[in-house]
Amino acid sequence: MKNKLFLAFTLTFILLPFSCKAQSQAFYTIQGRDTTCQIFLYSPDPKSGLHAAYLDSRQNWKELGQILSCDYGPWGAGKKMYTPFVTKAKDGTWRALWTLDPLAPAFAAAYSEDLLSWRPQDYPIVKEHGITSPVAYQMDDGSWDVYLKTGKGKRYVHASEDFRTFDEDTLEAEADEVLWQQDTALIAGKVWHGNTFDVPVMQLDYMQNWFRTLAEDRTLCSERMKDDQQRFASAEDTLRSTLSVDPQNVLPVSDQLVGAFFEDINSAADGGLYAELVRNRDFEDPGDPKNSWSAKPAWKLYQLIKKDELQGEPLHLVTDQPLSKNNPHHLVLTQNEVLSNTGWDGIPVKSGLYNFSFYANQLAGEKNQIAVMLIADDGTVMAENKIKLNGLGWKRYALTLNTAPKKKMPEDSSVKNCRLQLVVKKEGMVGVDMISLFPHDTYKGHGMRKDLAETIAELHPKFVRFPGGCMDHGQGVSNIYRWKETIGPWQDRVPAPNIWNYHQTRGLGFYEYFQFCEDIGAEPLPVVAAGVPCQNSLPDANGLAGQQGGIPMKDMPQYVQDILDLIEWANGDPSTSKWAKMRADAGHPAPFHLKMIGVGNEDQISTVFEKRYLMICQAVKKKYPDIKVIGTVGPFHYPSSDYEEGWRLAKAHSDCIDAVDEHYYERPGWFLHHQDYYDHYDRKAPKVYLGEYASQDRTVENALAEAVYLCSLERNADVVRMASYAPLLCRKGHANWNPDLIYFDNSSIELTPSYWVQYLFSNYSGDQYISSHLETVPSVASRIAASVVKSSKSGKGYLKLVNASPKVVALTVKGITLNAGKEGMMLQGQPADRLIRVSGVEGQAGNASLPLVQGQAVVLAPYSVNVLEWK
Repeated sequence: MKNKLFLAFTLTFILLPFSCKAQSQAFYTIQGRDTTCQIFLYSPDPKSGLHAAYLDSRQNWKELGQILSCDYGPWGAGKKMYTPFVTKAKDGTWRALWTLDPLAPAFAAAYSEDLLSWRPQDYPIVKEHGITSPVAYQMDDGSWDVYLKTGKGKRYVHASEDFRTFDEDTLEAEADEVLWQQDTALIAGKVWHGNTFDVPVMQLDYMQNWFRTLAEDRTLCSERMKDDQQRFASAEDTLRSTLSVDPQNVLPVSDQLVGAFFEDINSAADGGLYAELVRNRDFEDPGDPKNSWSAKPAWKLYQLIKKDELQGEPLHLVTDQPLSKNNPHHLVLTQNEVLSNTGWDGIPVKSGLYNFSFYANQLAGEKNQIAVMLIADDGTVMAENKIKLNGLGWKRYALTLNTAPKKKMPEDSSVKNCRLQLVVKKEGMVGVDMISLFPHDTYKGHGMRKDLAETIAELHPKFVRFPGGCMDHGQGVSNIYRWKETIGPWQDRVPAPNIWNYHQTRGLGFYEYFQFCEDIGAEPLPVVAAGVPCQNSLPDANGLAGQQGGIPMKDMPQYVQDILDLIEWANGDPSTSKWAKMRADAGHPAPFHLKMIGVGNEDQISTVFEKRYLMICQAVKKKYPDIKVIGTVGPFHYPSSDYEEGWRLAKAHSDCIDAVDEHYYERPGWFLHHQDYYDHYDRKAPKVYLGEYASQDRTVENALAEAVYLCSLERNADVVRMASYAPLLCRKGHANWNPDLIYFDNSSIELTPSYWVQYLFSNYSGDQYISSHLETVPSVASRIAASVVKSSKSGKGYLKLVNASPKVVALTVKGITLNAGKEGMMLQGQPADRLIRVSGVEGQAGNASLPLVQGQAVVLAPYSVNVLEWK
């Protein structure tokens, strides 16, 4: 289906010569048909964007569909188009203007060659708020006069011919009201205001075909496996198919195809992979009671009235004499005050050791004691110890809590809902901050939650992308993720609100990310914002939402230098580089061997973005030519405007952009019916990193669709060099996004069917793709997929086979010899299941068996994913 859409798009360039003349030509006829017709462009309501209608042979206006939507501001409150104005340029191209939120000191501008494919929108910033009714008229030199209405009068903005540069005049504009006059049209019984144009009939035909093709694609993508019994009712119970493999036709492909993408979303860092058990250990608070990012969740303060009798007190944070300027908030305790923390949904405690630490500052009194306890919900003290405080000023104290000596629980059991409790035993005032509790046993001793880290490591991801995601470019310019704020001692790291609206202590910072990659044998792929925040950002103090104009250009040289410093920090020599010395001082004198860096995350490819993006990419390539730079092409696949503009930019600047990061989340039917998506990509263009993708649920059906698609990614792994499912982790009860690959709580992990598909394709991968041809009945052509790969390092070959149909498939394999009884794996389940049966993996129980091999025939169970070894 992508091929049909691509063909429709290329027709644009055939039509342009006709549309250039459209305004001046008369209504000529050819063989009884007019060569021109009329279209009407209007907006039914602010949320519906710009629509097109056409005048039929009976002089009635007929709706075509939406041709443009507003991309400004946050989802929900934003994305609205007011008072749109459309005009045609002298060269036949199109310009659109409209009003944004009344609070915004900006308006919207867009450019198109065919009314269907629009360049990503720009939002020129002006001096006043309350902009309404922008209109534009082209001058003799090709530039544009743009007139705006405001509460204080009319304003004038001069725009370049390409609608990329806008300069506001300092004086009030003098403009006649006739400039704002619009046409009207009666559509479906209602009168609308808009703009009318004469266009070639060929252009209308093209537009109608475009909408027809999109509708057909939507129908295909809506296919669901719940309807399979009816869909395949007439098919044989066993479908016979043939796979012909050509071992002489070998294509070198990426051996880094399957990786992992970690973003701090769904409480995936603090409270997740990062094994800290104390929630909000730093007491930082934004000072806004409406903001859910707060120090107070999980903390409670009491006064001990008498034994076992507690009276609640308010939690008053102070900033006098802070531990660090980057973490000024802390708490001051007095005698018999009891401070407790319940972690994330309770602190889970097993039999064993726990490492407690905190910073304390005696403000009054020479010596004091702090009792530290782990207490279960029923009041049982699971572990306790004391810390003796000495001297004045902030000092770090640490102790071990041991739940084992009193044999309160067996080795294999746990108490899920405990709390950490601190009590000041003597008179005095004690400041406390950075209160921390870790299991003694973390992944390779580096602070990661062991079971979660092991689950990720078992995927054998070839790379890990971090730290985001939308979190990377942040909620507005002030919230852009800065890597330098995440390294060094805990107390000197800068905490921040998360774009997903919760607290980041930054305990899991860039040092820990790089170390984790090293621990699991994956290449690090750090991603930096491209000088702009998330295009869905809320308004700032000036009322400007979305990309908010980006980091001011005067500040961009320092921002670019920060990115260059990141590479130096990761790879530099500690004896000659201050940044590398910081890495060494943290405990890692050897370089991290960084080979690639991502710039941008599914950004709107606006003019504001492009300037900053290219500035970063060019600077990285100039100083570090061996570092691979991975850019971005927006949040959606073809035919989105960001995708088109992002690819145009990447191809035009392939000297500094080695690959682009594509993202898309789609229905199962989309993955089944777009297996040819990458077949016709330009092999000489920058490569593809499919950084975020998933089928939109967490069932076996979704996993099967992803497995089918992964076969096509392996076939195109000369172009698609890397891919990562997203998001990776989700704490149950704290979801910001669904689906996710791995779900967990304090004591358990749930692996989705999609996890096992990722496991299969990652653990049975190769660096050579062997050509093959699958012959099957047409009714299941989109449901059966095969991929044949080989590893030049191990010499092993793997045949992956997916049967996403309800029928048994008897597949004859020609050209290679199957190693029956050797390595293999099988996943099987019913489409609606949330768990999948797994065989061929040590420690995984299930009713599924290995794929049945009879000579050169393989019997594929219904709804199954299979892998076999071959020679």
